[in-house]
Amino acid sequence: MRRLSITDEALRADRASNWRTVRRTAPYLWPEGHPWVKRRVVGAVLLLVLAKVITVLTPVVYGWAVDSLSDPGNVPGGALAMGAIGLTLAYGLARVSNVAFQQLRDVVFARVGQRALRLIALETFRHIHALSLRYHITRKTGGLSRIIERGVKGVDYILRLMLFSLGPLLLELVLTGVMLWFLFDAWYLVVVGATIAVYVWYTFTVTEWRVKIRKEMNDQDTRANQRAIDSLLNYETVKYFNAEEREARRYDEAMAAYAEAAVKTNNSLAYLNLGQGLLINLGLIVVMLMAARGVQAGQMTVGDFVMVNTYMIQITTPLNFLGSMYRDIRQALVDMDEMFHLLEQPAEVTDRPGAKPLEVLGGEIVFDRVEFGYDPERPILKGLSFRVAPGQRVAVVGSSGAGKSTIGRLLFRFYDVTGGAIRIDGQDIREVTQESLHARIGVVPQDTVLFNDTVGYNIAYGRDSATQAEIEAAAKAAHIHDFIMRLPQGYQTQVGERGLKLSGGEKQRVGIARTLLKDPPILILDEATSALDTATEADIQEELHDMGQGRSVIVIAHRLSTIADADRIVVLEDGRLIEEGTHDALLARGGRYAELWSRQTREEEMAA
Repeated sequence: MRRLSITDEALRADRASNWRTVRRTAPYLWPEGHPWVKRRVVGAVLLLVLAKVITVLTPVVYGWAVDSLSDPGNVPGGALAMGAIGLTLAYGLARVSNVAFQQLRDVVFARVGQRALRLIALETFRHIHALSLRYHITRKTGGLSRIIERGVKGVDYILRLMLFSLGPLLLELVLTGVMLWFLFDAWYLVVVGATIAVYVWYTFTVTEWRVKIRKEMNDQDTRANQRAIDSLLNYETVKYFNAEEREARRYDEAMAAYAEAAVKTNNSLAYLNLGQGLLINLGLIVVMLMAARGVQAGQMTVGDFVMVNTYMIQITTPLNFLGSMYRDIRQALVDMDEMFHLLEQPAEVTDRPGAKPLEVLGGEIVFDRVEFGYDPERPILKGLSFRVAPGQRVAVVGSSGAGKSTIGRLLFRFYDVTGGAIRIDGQDIREVTQESLHARIGVVPQDTVLFNDTVGYNIAYGRDSATQAEIEAAAKAAHIHDFIMRLPQGYQTQVGERGLKLSGGEKQRVGIARTLLKDPPILILDEATSALDTATEADIQEELHDMGQGRSVIVIAHRLSTIADADRIVVLEDGRLIEEGTHDALLARGGRYAELWSRQTREEEMAA
């Protein structure tokens, strides 16, 4: 047996992928438990078939109308009784009916198609949010958005094209072949069939070549879009480093590559159209010569000649779009495959079977010999153990890379520990539902990122059902209500993308208000003030301190002066706990904490 080459294997894999993509789409057209969808699909298909039957019979009526004017003796009796005027009206009515049935078919199917698009888009959106933080860190937002956008559009295109373009084309070709055989003889069917076969072979062969060029163009388009979005998201950084021209050059390089691929795509389309035109017109010429000879020999009428010509023109028009249809189907399948591949990405953190909601009674947090590494070859936490008693404020400090921020990510379960366990009130967080865990933990990060919406919306994000009074109460507790009321539109003031219209301190206060509104029993302050100036930091520290009252709090700190009043301080070094105790006790010990405190004190004195 011949061994499969790499090309053969790739082709087979590509076909399998295409069929898988089509199978993934099919349930949206024929869903269980939704009979109205099935009725609409059946209705649309019946209207499609009816339209194509009328399309195939229209040239016959046209031929009779011509013969009724030139040779009435060759017109069937029933048709002859209608007269030339009647047959002409019947021909016009057939054409109008064909258009009407096609449009009615689109109306019947529209709700089915839009439902499928909405469900697929929603499924993709939900799945992306279910994917791990690790996935989102490694993916580029611009590229991800393009995959979703092209995938959803691909589904729409496939649904419409396969049902209303490719399917009808095949039906029309079969019916036309049958009519040519029935009305004339088998040689007409042979010529038309051979023309179509060569045409399809040429179209598919050239289009396969064009798909590769089109894929390159899409890749360059994605690359250019990624660069544009990345640059715009980092607008301030670009300005800080006078890098506008540098970013413009990088974007232009990507666009130049896209333009080159687009030119190749355009040129290849010219080759495709030239070959298609040559083949289809050769077939038309042969068929028309056969019909002309038939008329000269008295075997066919002028109406028959016109009928054959009409049939050829009728099948030529949709065939001219076969190449673009095939190309677009292939491209849509590629786009859909990328989207479905995204949907098949497993979520790194999932709820275990039978997971129960987390019950927080006191808020005790225990890290029990926790081991973890973002990369298996590079462990971050190495058997870390410590306890946060109910209502206690515990600070975690250490040098960069010691694993401080990792503690917050593991507690929130962005990642699962690779060894040991984290427990809240005795419950392993891997055994409870993520929804309940996230609902009971509040996080104030170093840089609060806001939605491009109003101040009120961003505070209300803490609790979906919050009333305006509750939103304002949270803002007052965060000491930002008065500031908001001084804004031109108060709580309806837009904050800009990522909250860029607000200062760092204002954004942090909005973040604090949002978390206060959530009212969680456990709080993580992840270097919540390290990005602020000293004066603003001092103000916000008061709000953070008040915010922690009655809650179990883990403070991940860089500036040691902000956590001197913590109930207990945990000192990390290289993923291990090396010291713990109160601020005074650790200073008295003269260990690592005392060394860090001394160094920061000197730096602050020098800066002053």
